[in-house]
Amino acid sequence: MKPLHLPDPLKPDLSRPARQPEPRWPAIMALLGVGAVNLALPSSLSPGPDWLVPVAVVALLGPAAVLQRLRRYRAVQILGYTAISVVTIAMVISLAFLIRGLLTHTETPGRLLLSACLLWISNILVFASWYWRLDAGGPHQRDLQGAHTDGAFLFPQMLLEPELRKAMGEENWSPGFVDYLFLAFNTSTAFSPTDVPVLSRWAKVLMMLQASISLATLALLAARAVNIL
Repeated sequence: MKPLHLPDPLKPDLSRPARQPEPRWPAIMALLGVGAVNLALPSSLSPGPDWLVPVAVVALLGPAAVLQRLRRYRAVQILGYTAISVVTIAMVISLAFLIRGLLTHTETPGRLLLSACLLWISNILVFASWYWRLDAGGPHQRDLQGAHTDGAFLFPQMLLEPELRKAMGEENWSPGFVDYLFLAFNTSTAFSPTDVPVLSRWAKVLMMLQASISLATLALLAARAVNIL
């Protein structure tokens, strides 16, 4: 039996992208935004000290940015998954604290409304990050493929005829973070995909989870608004 050889996360990946690499800064800004949202939450709704999540995000994204330049893509992927997992767990814990605060009346109506709005925004940014990180193997794999023809989501550009894509200058089109942010925003507002059908089972599970969290936060907003009126 041949031994299993795992890729060294600190070894440079010498494979060259088939197109201009996708910019990573929108995804970094999204996770930093989640950290800022967590910092703006009341202390009673934060999982631990107020500074814990923002510091953890910065501590993970800083080395990831350096390793990206060194082409240690495997290490960047590990740090990226870790950062997204941290903010996801923090968001779920904060939502649980928010529901508890609503039921026990330990939070003022104003703080509950503000917290629900912040968590709704955080929900969009977190799941946009997951879709961007997971679809078609992640951003680095999408760069290596050149044109995006296969993935968990069927974007409208993928349905265009090759001649039309070439005429539009989109023959090497591949989704960027804004495309996944738009998908996540639609999921949180319409509770379903709009112009982007979902093909993969893991994507369907994530979208159901995102819609459920969005529905819970909006239900809290509606319940508190009714009580105020």
